[in-house]
Amino acid sequence: MNWSDIRVFLAVYREGSTLAASRVLGVSQPTVARQIETLEHQLGLTLFERDTRGFRPTLVARDLLPQAEMLEASARNLEEAATKARKSNARPIRITAPNRNFSPIFTKILSDFRDEHPEIRFELISTYDILDLAAGEADIAIRITPQITDERLICSKLTDVKSALYASRDYAARHGVPTGPDDFAGHTFVIYDPMPGAMRLNRWLVERILPEQIVARCGEPESVTASIEAGLGIGPVTISFAADYPSLVRCFDPVPGTDTTSWLVIGPDAYRRPEVRAFAAFFAPRFREAYVAQREQAMIAQAYRPEC
Repeated sequence: MNWSDIRVFLAVYREGSTLAASRVLGVSQPTVARQIETLEHQLGLTLFERDTRGFRPTLVARDLLPQAEMLEASARNLEEAATKARKSNARPIRITAPNRNFSPIFTKILSDFRDEHPEIRFELISTYDILDLAAGEADIAIRITPQITDERLICSKLTDVKSALYASRDYAARHGVPTGPDDFAGHTFVIYDPMPGAMRLNRWLVERILPEQIVARCGEPESVTASIEAGLGIGPVTISFAADYPSLVRCFDPVPGTDTTSWLVIGPDAYRRPEVRAFAAFFAPRFREAYVAQREQAMIAQAYRPEC
């Protein structure tokens, strides 16, 4: 005799028939009838009288009911205790990304996910270093790169990442902005150095300007954007990142061939965890939709107009 037998006994006792009990239990009526017969055989007792009106509990069944209900309560308590133990012992989902990726869009999705899964905790690792997901240094990464070459990692494309050249509104008012590479003469520029592989627009720009036009070389997006915002010159910024800086204006539309890709990347061991897979499935479509909407709004709001 096992807990499944007790569940069937209680369902038939309470519902009055094997058909009604099968609906409650989510199994077939023959399965319920067979389990009742097996239980009666194991106990050597008749638990139900069968007639046209259904299954009527015998006096023996009535005597056994309190013990069966005690087992039911114990099983429920055990399940609740196990759930609490899982929650208290659950490891956080560790997500690594550059600081700029932990945006309001990102954190809003985390908050929405926790509304549905309040037991889940997160550890956000803000770094430009590429952590080894296969070695367990983090569970999930958001990476901006043309492609992921490590075949051990589970990858999901989030969005195309578009960049453009931006200037501050003050710079644009004083110097105007170029409408294309033929107008670069007379302007100053801020570039990435060292040059990140994901920022293809930076390489495109460097190939089209003179060294003496470069007034600032920066290593991170925050310093590039701060230099542009201060009016030092024109520089490359991803459109979604520029949306956080309303004082910037876009000189012209993104250059074809300079896009890159944003990826959601998961380590192989982390992917075996149900909560990690659930988060990835929840996060990816919501991030994609919000990111594209923000980019389209920024394309309109930050387009350069001489009267700005």
